[in-house]
Amino acid sequence: MTDTTRRAPGGGWRRTHPRTLLVHATWPLPPLASLGAAAVLTGGRIPPGTWITLAALTVSFAVVTAVGAVRWARTEFRVTGAALEVRTGAWTRRLRTVPLDRIRTVDLTATPLHRVLRLAALRAGTAGEGSGVPTLDALPVAEARQVRDALLARATPGAVADDPVLARFSPRWLRYAPLTFWVVGGVLIAAGTVHRVLHGMGVDLWELGVVRRAFAAFGTVSPWLTVPAALLVLLAAGAVGAVALYAENWWGHRLEWADGSTLRVRRGLFTTRTVTIDRARLRGVLLREPLLLRAGGGAAVRAVAGGLGDRDENRARSGLLPPAPRALAVRVAGGALGAPFPDPPLPDRGAPTALTRPPRAALRRRRLRGLCWVTLPGTAVLAGGAAACTPALLVWAGAYAVVSAAAVEWAAREAYRALGYGLCGGHLVVRSGVFGRDTLALERSAVAAWTFSSTPFGRRAGLVTLTAAFAAGEGRHRIPDLAAARAPGFAAGAAPGIVEEFLVGAAESGRR
Repeated sequence: MTDTTRRAPGGGWRRTHPRTLLVHATWPLPPLASLGAAAVLTGGRIPPGTWITLAALTVSFAVVTAVGAVRWARTEFRVTGAALEVRTGAWTRRLRTVPLDRIRTVDLTATPLHRVLRLAALRAGTAGEGSGVPTLDALPVAEARQVRDALLARATPGAVADDPVLARFSPRWLRYAPLTFWVVGGVLIAAGTVHRVLHGMGVDLWELGVVRRAFAAFGTVSPWLTVPAALLVLLAAGAVGAVALYAENWWGHRLEWADGSTLRVRRGLFTTRTVTIDRARLRGVLLREPLLLRAGGGAAVRAVAGGLGDRDENRARSGLLPPAPRALAVRVAGGALGAPFPDPPLPDRGAPTALTRPPRAALRRRRLRGLCWVTLPGTAVLAGGAAACTPALLVWAGAYAVVSAAAVEWAAREAYRALGYGLCGGHLVVRSGVFGRDTLALERSAVAAWTFSSTPFGRRAGLVTLTAAFAAGEGRHRIPDLAAARAPGFAAGAAPGIVEEFLVGAAESGRR
């Protein structure tokens, strides 16, 4: 080990670097920055409650820093030939032992402060998400890499491709950033966060002079000019924020096979992250095509693997390729699978498709849902307003009914057109969604259980939803609206040995 390694008493036990205390001592900076912003916005007139908040922060900082020092002194780890062992606890000592053959992934993360201090946080992921493997925050970078290699020493070897690098970041991918949710959602989330922080410090955003003058100026201009201008400003701010967020998360992206045994993803501009996935634990890939990104010819790729954490952690760690050209996404998905990615064309492109489409009853269900949840409520509200206030709203009610019904018909047809399921070699392939279209290629051997579910309306239409449960990714994937008569046979063919005994039992019961 390097000379920066801090050893604890006992054979082979080590502690994280003392600079870990500096990493944890920076948590008051965001609240203090918020207090400074409040002082600037209010012209130095800080409410008394804000000073109380500042005093509470000071006391909390002292307590948390002391607790962090004790926790650092009482946390030790070591990697033996068979397991990762971590000892924690000041009063009650706890020893956690994780066998190396259960470790699926290793995540190395370095925030800007970590990078300044030349540290990295290491977290190992196992098959059991509730195992509670602690994060080692923070290790010297060289030591963190050594620990990562030791934890993945039992990774399944594989053949090394001619070019193990599957994808490298290109600045041209930034054009796909405005086609994501963050164009509008990011602005709304940022505005809500600012309002909540200022409100918590006793500052009323709507009473600030800058805000009042802006709204006064806004009200003096015709709404036919101000509303479109405001929307353009919102979209422009959202686009800039989306590009900045995309660059922060994915700049320097590199996806590669490391020695043919592990799939490694490196990315990040200020906060860097390296996620390593054991080849044997990669169960499939997911090709994601949200509506706007699909219209722009882009797609993203995610891994379906065990050991990536809970739902939120899985979404943060499973990304293999950010929004990028769709052709590249398909190639990357195939490179991760080690086989061509099954990308059957949609039924109306003139080419035969390998996926089975649900019966037409699935289309009728989508039409009915759209009419009941979109068209009827809005029309009823406008019609009720016409009866209570002014008959002029009847025109708006009729226009809304016509436009929303047309939109529902389009969405229902697009959703039905995208539906499909089938078997391609050793993979189960499922495609669904209209606003967020997903194509999943999952190893058939990864399916651990099947769930058949149907609503009263679905049973009347002869439809059933089949859910595949597997110990990877988010744990399950739905195959909606299969014909009830075909669902058991498809499940038995996709993953033999799970439902056959129930089918035999049902047949024998029918004969009796």
